[in-house]
Amino acid sequence: LDRDQSHDSRELVSALTAGGYFDVVERAQRDADLADALDHGRAALALAIPAGYARDLAGGQATVQLLFDGTNSNQATISKGNAERIVQEVALARAARGRAPALELRSRAWYNPDLASRNYNVPAVIGLLLSLVCQLLTALAVVREREIGTLEQLAVSPLRPIELILGKTIPFALIALVDLVLITGMALLWFRVPFRGSPLLLLGATLLFVACALGNGLLISTISKTQQEAFLSAFLAYMPMVLLSGFMFPVASMPQIFQWITLANPMRHFLVIVRGVFLKGVTPLDVAPELGALALFALVVLGLATRRFHRAE
Repeated sequence: LDRDQSHDSRELVSALTAGGYFDVVERAQRDADLADALDHGRAALALAIPAGYARDLAGGQATVQLLFDGTNSNQATISKGNAERIVQEVALARAARGRAPALELRSRAWYNPDLASRNYNVPAVIGLLLSLVCQLLTALAVVREREIGTLEQLAVSPLRPIELILGKTIPFALIALVDLVLITGMALLWFRVPFRGSPLLLLGATLLFVACALGNGLLISTISKTQQEAFLSAFLAYMPMVLLSGFMFPVASMPQIFQWITLANPMRHFLVIVRGVFLKGVTPLDVAPELGALALFALVVLGLATRRFHRAE
């Protein structure tokens, strides 16, 4: 947001973007535009240059405002350090030209003012544990039934296939919901992570994500003949999901090709929702693309798993 529209203000923006650390993704017309871009994740950093910036700079002291999205504490910390360094370099360059270095940087991180890593990482543990529990236990339970021969007996019983699948998945879905309550309780009571959103939105997103994980578990069970094979296959699928979810490394820092690949990872979309619910208080409209992606993944994976499960019988 450049209210000054002067040579000096453009020089500051150019300095911030010249190093390759920052790109201008939007130009705002008012303060509310900055808040909207940060709220919806379109920007990680907002720069506000007040009117009269060039005049104040010439007079000996000028201020600009930097706002950071603190939900990603690692990204915000790195961005803050780079921005401060660049502003200082601009000030030193002005001094070298015989002009007083009169820039004062005041930065502020939104949603996570202290940039506490626990506020960013603890909510994401929900996605990791739910995926592991649902995917691994479902695969092991179905393969165990096949190993001891009871799956064939159930297949010729009056049970319909859908009833058989529900019987194998609902118990683990209930375990996942219990885990959700336990982890959320620990996050709020022990780690003091703020919770600003809707519990119903968190529950709805969790049900969609659990459906994806259960579908993955059923798929693994259809290609595994032993529990050991199912165990290894589940972890073979689980680890790339974690690495490409944004839990360990910010998606924005990954190579472009991997950023595209993460779009096919349900955990990536679920973590966006979970962190948004805890730290930003997002509404369903704010995370509609992520909710739609989870619903699509659930339908596709469960449909494919059900078809293969019938063939495996």
